Amino acid sequence: MSYHASIQSETHDIDKAEPDSCIICMEDVWASYDARSTTIREINMRVSAGSNYAIVGKSGSGKSTLLKIMNGLMIPNRGTIMVDSHRPDQHNRRFQSAMARIGYIPQSLGLVRNSSVLDNVMIGALPRMGALQSLLKRYSEEDMAEARRILEMVGLSGKESRKAYMLSGGEKRRVAIARAFMQNPRILLADEIVSELDSVTSRDIMDLVAVMQRDTGLTAIMIHHDMSLALEYADRVAVMQEGRKIMEMGIDHDHVHILDFQSGNLTTQEILEMYDDSQK
Repeated sequence: MSYHASIQSETHDIDKAEPDSCIICMEDVWASYDARSTTIREINMRVSAGSNYAIVGKSGSGKSTLLKIMNGLMIPNRGTIMVDSHRPDQHNRRFQSAMARIGYIPQSLGLVRNSSVLDNVMIGALPRMGALQSLLKRYSEEDMAEARRILEMVGLSGKESRKAYMLSGGEKRRVAIARAFMQNPRILLADEIVSELDSVTSRDIMDLVAVMQRDTGLTAIMIHHDMSLALEYADRVAVMQEGRKIMEMGIDHDHVHILDFQSGNLTTQEILEMYDDSQK
């Protein structure tokens, strides 16, 4: 999509989103890994249920930290966050029950390299299995059928027994997506799952997420380096720089509307060009 010609110059109030549709709500969130520095600051964000929300920024801008906070892996130093009506904290029992419906794909993908494709996908079913069943890999016939259906959907049918380390980069990302889909997630958090892939494979993977959203109402929060890809698939795009959200855009029928703009001396066009990998 050529977004340069379709940017709407007017700004809109981001807080006018319907509150009932907000599945991830962040208000003035600050977080740091140590006492000497701040990783993210003043983050206000509203992600609507069923939407595709992209976060774009250079390395070190705080993108991955945002996903960790949403998944309860990191607790903010300041501010409030609610994820599907829960305060995210993986040590909190109430949130632990909600975690079963949050699919998380880290940059490393988190695959077990010496396990088969099928066993990696079945990890997604563990939250609904007993501890002994999990240990002995006693999967139900229903779960096995579902795993094979998902593997067919992501284009890995016939590779169930192949070890993860034998797969290509694109195939590994498909396994990670299949594992997340196996959770039957309400929310998908994906950290650069199409990085270092060619444009055709990247769009194949993004199309898989789009199909899941269409069929199940999935909410996807995805980190990207490529602004063009983000604008092509997302409903909203947040731009991060040095721990702050400096701009947020809404996409409606290929028209880009500026919803929030806090970029200091940079113009909208300069920000878009800065994060547009297709122009490099």
